[in-house]
Amino acid sequence: MPDPRPDPAPLRLLDAVTQGLNVLGSALILVLMVLFGLDVGGRVLFNAPVSGVPELVTLSIVAIVFLQIPQALRSGRMTRSEGFLTMLHARAPVAARWIETLFDLIGIAVLWIIVSTTWPIFAKAWESNEFIGALGDFTAPVWPVKLTLMVGGAMLIAQFAARIWRRHLQ
Repeated sequence: MPDPRPDPAPLRLLDAVTQGLNVLGSALILVLMVLFGLDVGGRVLFNAPVSGVPELVTLSIVAIVFLQIPQALRSGRMTRSEGFLTMLHARAPVAARWIETLFDLIGIAVLWIIVSTTWPIFAKAWESNEFIGALGDFTAPVWPVKLTLMVGGAMLIAQFAARIWRRHLQ
């Protein structure tokens, strides 16, 4: 049962930023849908596809996931099996809380590894102006997706930490 006390300002700010990233991810989905429509229409009506749609889709899928996953965690929509935890909450609620905290700490550790190992990849892509696509047809830089992965990963780490805060310190 959620605590009726309001969250402190830093957690409210975290939730607002997380929601903003979620909205950006939804906007990116909308842009991709429009591109799909234009690409299909161009192929069917004019035998001329829109250049770069496959490349943009490839880049956007990762960006969308990392923009929206922190909000999925915050709102309790992250995929997980709750059978064991539900049973444990009924019989040993304190143990269940600590197991959930352990899961959150593991999530923080995994995301920290992802974010920290992405930093050098991002820096290299930024410095070398790495791109996807074919010269003369369509190219797009890959660094924005690497940056999105790091920002989204950092926000997911913060949401895991916020879950621990809400569970134990409020």
